[in-house]
Amino acid sequence: MVITCKKDAPQEELNKIITKFENYGMQIKQIEGEDYTLIVVVGDTAIIDEKRLMCNPYVESISQIGTPYKKVSRIWHPEDSVVDVAGVKIGGKEKIVVMGGPCSVEGLEQICDISQEIKNAGGRILRGGAYKPRTSPYTFQGLGREGIMYMTQARKLTGLPIVSEIMSTDKIDEFVENVDLIQVGARNMQNFDLLKALGKTDKPILLKRGLSNTIEEWLMSAEYIMAGGNNNVILCERGIRTFETYTRNTLDLSVVQIVKKKTHLPIVIDPSHATGNWELVESMSLAAVAAGADGLMIEVHPQPECAWSDGQQSLKPKNFKDVVEKARAIAKVVGRDL
Repeated sequence: MVITCKKDAPQEELNKIITKFENYGMQIKQIEGEDYTLIVVVGDTAIIDEKRLMCNPYVESISQIGTPYKKVSRIWHPEDSVVDVAGVKIGGKEKIVVMGGPCSVEGLEQICDISQEIKNAGGRILRGGAYKPRTSPYTFQGLGREGIMYMTQARKLTGLPIVSEIMSTDKIDEFVENVDLIQVGARNMQNFDLLKALGKTDKPILLKRGLSNTIEEWLMSAEYIMAGGNNNVILCERGIRTFETYTRNTLDLSVVQIVKKKTHLPIVIDPSHATGNWELVESMSLAAVAAGADGLMIEVHPQPECAWSDGQQSLKPKNFKDVVEKARAIAKVVGRDL
């Protein structure tokens, strides 16, 4: 961090600033310029409240040389992180993992049948919504705990680990006990109480990017989880809100390489929520693999026209199988496996 102070700042005021940082164990260097005095701070400056520091009338500006996120940053952790989800490893430079399943769990038979289809097609993790965050309070909100228990039965049948979305801190014990990969949805990306609580668990977390959040805000949310002690974080891009209305959201595929440059965490792409259109899911899935994504999360339903939620973006099992086969071919081109 570089703090630019006004030239007329009394040394005693500068010493107060310097002492504050030294008390945190940071290294300080004062540089006298022609028009300004610079205070260079070396250390973990993420703990410093910059807004409070800017209240000092002698402080002109503050520049961060590093990143505000430390545990997430590739600077401090140059190797790719690999997250183990009940034996399925996500991240690194070899395997790409495909997750598939319905937007909503609708019943035991439904989720068990789909689970078998996912496994037969080459999917390695079963996704399913039990607690559903919906825009309208009048639409289907999910089966809740019943849906989670149906998914555990599907896991017994196929051996596929399960991923489902958590909505609130009061459900953490239920998810830790039953779910292999806990998903934090876009609407909860900045639910900091939830992130802090999940940081105290050792369960893998799938953190989706918020509808209108920047990459830095997304990574800072991951930092909340990791700061609590849980390093098992996987990022998921699911499209962001822009002025375009043709698709449900705008899929930001450039984020794959940006994230890989800035962080060591794995990144998964959700082309279903990103496009909101099943006809676009295949092409965006293949593009995501080519871009370097570590995984895909795709919605699958045997009868999308009858689905209780998001049928318009769900693939039928046959289409899902076709996507997996084509994605496997693209993976080989970029030196990976699926």
